[in-house]
Formats: sequence, C-alpha cells, structure tokens
Amino acid sequence: MVATVLADTVISISELKKNPMSAVAQGGGFPVAVLNRNQPEFYCIPADSYAALLNKLEDLELNALADSRAGQTRVPVKLDDL
Repeated sequence: MVATVLADTVISISELKKNPMSAVAQGGGFPVAVLNRNQPEFYCIPADSYAALLNKLEDLELNALADSRAGQTRVPVKLDDL
C-alpha cells in the first residue's frame, strides 16, 4: 500500500517512544510524520503550531458564516438598548 507523507521530517514509532521531545524538535516547528511499518500513522506538531492551525480553522468558519449572512437584512440596534 502506498501512502502520501505530508511532512518533510519522518521518524519511526520506536524513535518516538525513545524520546518524544526529540521527535517534535526534529521538525523545527513543522509537522513530523510518525511511521509504523513504513506507513504514516499520525503527525506530531508543536503546541504553538497546533494553536495557530486551530485559529486559522476558526477564521475560515467565521468567514464562511459571514459570507452566508451577507445578503440578509440588517437590523439597526443602539448600544443603549442592549
């Protein structure tokens, strides 16, 4: 079975078990593919990269929501009424 590896850095699951922090450091802030029997099982990314990824996903969802509401009628509201 052929699998696409979506990372520049790869390590084996055995290497990950030996030193997990080294596995993350090898990626230099980018994803590291963890292989099991030469097939990618999962990707390891630093916490900062994961937070940035979640922020981008949230932005995409909010943009899609705003785009879907673009044609709706606006309701004027005064801050004092809230």
